[in-house]
Amino acid sequence: MDYLGEHLFPGQLGHFLIILSFIASLVATVAYIRSAIAKTDEDALSWRKIARTAFVVDLVSVTVTFGIIYYLISNHYFEYYYAWNHSDKSLSTGYLLASIWEGQEGSFLLWAFWHGVLGVILMRTAKKWEAPVMAIVSIAQVYMATMVLGLHFGDIKIGSSPFVLSRYINPVFMDMPNYLTLPVFQDGNGLNQLLQNYWMQIHPPIIFLGYASFIVPFAYAVAALWRNVHSTWTKQVIPWVLFAAAIHGLGIMMGARWAYESLNFGGYWAWDPVENASMVPWLVIVAGLHTILIYNSTGHSLRSSYLFMLLGFPLILYSNYLTKSGDLADTSVHAFTSLGLNWQLRIGVLLFFIPAMALFAKKYKQIPFIAKEENTYSREFWMFIGSLVLFLTSLFIIVFTSLPVINKIINTNFNIGTDVEFFYNRIVVFVGIVLGVLTAVSQFLKYKNTDKSAFWKKLLIPTLISLLISGAISMWGNVTYDTYGLGYLAAIHLAIFAGVYAAVGNAGYIWTGLKGKLKVAGASVGHVGFGLFLVGILISASKKEILSINRINPLNFGEGNKITGTGLENLTLYQGVRNDMGEYYATYVADSSINDGRKIYFEILMEAKDGSDKFTLYPDLMRNTKGDQGISNNPDARHYWNRDIFSYINHSSKLQEGEDTAKFVTNLVRPGDTIFYSNGFMTLDRVTLNPNNERYKFTDKDTAIMADLTVHSSNGRKLKANPVYHLKNNQVKYTIDT
Repeated sequence: MDYLGEHLFPGQLGHFLIILSFIASLVATVAYIRSAIAKTDEDALSWRKIARTAFVVDLVSVTVTFGIIYYLISNHYFEYYYAWNHSDKSLSTGYLLASIWEGQEGSFLLWAFWHGVLGVILMRTAKKWEAPVMAIVSIAQVYMATMVLGLHFGDIKIGSSPFVLSRYINPVFMDMPNYLTLPVFQDGNGLNQLLQNYWMQIHPPIIFLGYASFIVPFAYAVAALWRNVHSTWTKQVIPWVLFAAAIHGLGIMMGARWAYESLNFGGYWAWDPVENASMVPWLVIVAGLHTILIYNSTGHSLRSSYLFMLLGFPLILYSNYLTKSGDLADTSVHAFTSLGLNWQLRIGVLLFFIPAMALFAKKYKQIPFIAKEENTYSREFWMFIGSLVLFLTSLFIIVFTSLPVINKIINTNFNIGTDVEFFYNRIVVFVGIVLGVLTAVSQFLKYKNTDKSAFWKKLLIPTLISLLISGAISMWGNVTYDTYGLGYLAAIHLAIFAGVYAAVGNAGYIWTGLKGKLKVAGASVGHVGFGLFLVGILISASKKEILSINRINPLNFGEGNKITGTGLENLTLYQGVRNDMGEYYATYVADSSINDGRKIYFEILMEAKDGSDKFTLYPDLMRNTKGDQGISNNPDARHYWNRDIFSYINHSSKLQEGEDTAKFVTNLVRPGDTIFYSNGFMTLDRVTLNPNNERYKFTDKDTAIMADLTVHSSNGRKLKANPVYHLKNNQVKYTIDT
């Protein structure tokens, strides 16, 4: 049967290129292995040429495949399910590109693309390490290619292809040659409204570059164990470890910024399981960075360095599994729904974890080590302690993040309770204290041994300055964490000291120890940043103040929200009516809609009561077109150097369900009773039978009841209302007073 309007060639070419990528990466793997084990230089060079050619073919195939998907999406070829499901005609160029990695298939291709780019760089820089290192990178490319193959062998599905036709997804269209003329295919399902944010165009490419970068330290560690060359790989891998830590850390920070701007968590970090899983490999790679520095300077900690490098990439794959398997769908706002490839995701984790750990165990005794313990007054001793703390922290986080997976495996129902943030914060705050202090003092220690008296003298001034600064912050900074008791509050103030100590101590070391030479002060500058970052987190997290608290309503009305979990911050704004909102007055000025009403913007005028500030915010409501996710809100913010003011529109579940939000609610009351509503309260003063006044002219022959109500609104206005219920001509009638 011929189908009208289909463009089949791009999809056929794309599928061919995916298969070519798979074959080319296999050839590259075999050729690089043969080059690594070759007996002669001539054989090694011959196999290396084949491997390089195959790897470049793989990279070109992935890149062109990526381009074909963009071509399908940008031309709105909705006969392809991927284009229909992830885009629509209203998207701008940036969002059309971002819609590629909204889906799992596109994200795997993005990951494979970055592997290819890093592999080409390794070809030019790895030199004698190229063959064994690139053999591991090529294996990773084979795995990435399998995730988008889209081949079926009976009930077994290998990968998910982005070039599947829509009529194959829904067989009802198979017997309809003109199915593309149906209304459903006149536009796509669209990019998820929650993802239509400029960060969607920036954050995923960076985070997947971070993911990809972890393969290089892993490959170097495997190659060193494989070839029994333990003395030189650590110097070769240092730039790659720094790159992986920096890029992946940048990706995490971008995600935190995105969360902060969209208030998905009520802030920049809320220990969401997917974010936790991304942070764990970063903690491990940072721990490994420090142990490698120890080994390069003293010969200690080589075994630890191997372990941390070997764990990094499998943890990245495990993070990917948690994100895409659907196991965290009920506990994370980031998790994908499952594509039915969980077995393949699990194999990917095990493929790199088990052989690496087996090789490490086999070669463990051959790895050089120094039997003599490090001096406690040496830099390497405390650097190792810091690395160990990072590693143990990563274990703590990943174990409890994995509880949904553990529950499925052993059929249990373990959980960490409802207060997720406090569960993690009560442990991590002590990690911050330890790392802050270690970061401050370790720079003043020398490798191998340090003069004790000189060490303590150098610490005296930074310690006193840090005590003064942190004391001032604690005394006058209004740092409030008293919800969980004095013990937790004390830990917070100790952490503030530790952060200040890290910043002051390292800044002091730059000028006293390094004589102000910033070119060699990279580590100290980084540690200053860490200290300031720690202090910033502790202060900002305690400064969350709600301006819109419904102070006139002592009860908890309205739906739960992102910040307080209650309805007390919900104020009803009437158009043109100024409302009291903390230090500001807020006025709902106007609204407008775009995209056929899918997004509604609200113009909110904010005016400082003292007249010092005046600005307009434009929060919006979005009706999500994908799935049953209903309506979501997107805040707007006014940014200052020391604070941000956010505003977002809350909505009733009845709005989401499409119900009438103007329905009356029945309340049973007596004279003197009070009824609360979203914008204030009203009191029933008295009930009058057959009222006879300027407005109502009832007599004793009538049957009428008038309620005398006093209405108090949140803006301080007091109004009188007199609705009436009466019988006339055997019919019940109401007279509404508004």
